[in-house]
Amino acid sequence: MTTLRIAAIADVTEAEGPGSRFAVWVQGCSIRCPGCCNPHMFDPSGGTAVEVEELLARLDRVRGRVEGVTLLGGEPFEQAAVLTPFARGARERGLTVAAFTGHRLEDLRADRIPGSGELLAEIDLLVDGAYQAGRPETERRWSGSANQRFHFLTGRISLGVENLHPGEPERTVELRIAPDGALTRSGWPEP
Repeated sequence: MTTLRIAAIADVTEAEGPGSRFAVWVQGCSIRCPGCCNPHMFDPSGGTAVEVEELLARLDRVRGRVEGVTLLGGEPFEQAAVLTPFARGARERGLTVAAFTGHRLEDLRADRIPGSGELLAEIDLLVDGAYQAGRPETERRWSGSANQRFHFLTGRISLGVENLHPGEPERTVELRIAPDGALTRSGWPEP
């Protein structure tokens, strides 16, 4: 069994990448960008342990309602080895895979982070670069700061899908109320 540390899951969201997505926020991040909107996800021992097979079963329950999965966090590449089978399973189901990382693509390709090469092979869209609070993004969807780069690693997600068009809001925020009354949000709330 392969176990991930997960901070949160949104079964269906339109705030975390192109189209409807199954979003997985992993737990743990050693980059710790100042001003990060998810500092509660820094601690690698937090969150919940989830088996990859369990996560794929949950994805299967909503597969007809999503066109892909998004990996974010926390820092997905800190769990690259265990995220790879999940990302591969998503692609085997015909879904696209997007990932957000504070690392740069060049470092991931050099496999400076253990397992990064294998996970990269399963990713269609990578948004890279550490969040910089003083450089807010205002022209593209989904990224937090203007330094972050979009890498279309396959032809499965269209180049330019991230660009805003006149009249579109800069940010998308979704709020959810769980059956137990807990409120969660996804998207980037700060302008």
